[in-house]
Amino acid sequence: MNIPAELKYSKDHEWVRVEGNVAVIGITDHAQSELGDIVFVDINTEGEDVAQEAVFGTIEAVKTVSDLFMPVSGKVVEVNPALADDPSLVNKDPYGAGWLVRAEIKDGQELEGLLTAAQYQESLG
Repeated sequence: MNIPAELKYSKDHEWVRVEGNVAVIGITDHAQSELGDIVFVDINTEGEDVAQEAVFGTIEAVKTVSDLFMPVSGKVVEVNPALADDPSLVNKDPYGAGWLVRAEIKDGQELEGLLTAAQYQESLG
C-alpha cells in the first residue's frame, strides 16, 4: 500500500499536502481501494469555508457513496476540474492527478493533529 511519508493523514482516510498556506486534499490509496471503482465525485463547496471534520463533498463508487471529510478548516479555493471528466483518476493516481480540492488553511495548528504516514499505517492495522 502506498502511504507517502511527506503527507499528513486524517482518521477518515483523507491526505493533506501543504503548499504554503494551501492544503491539497485527496483520499488515500487505502480508501480508494476499499471503495472500488469510483464513478462520480460531487464537491459543491468551492468558495466556501469548511470546518475541520465537516463534510465537503461525496465520492461515489459502483457500490457505495461516501462522505468526504475536511482534514483542516479552510476555504475551498479549487475543485480538481479533471475529475468531472474522469473520476477514476482517484483510483489511478490518488496522490497525484486524483487530488480532490485545494483549500486555504485557516488554522495551521490543526495540521499538528493529523497523522504521520507511520501513524496512519499503524491505524490501518
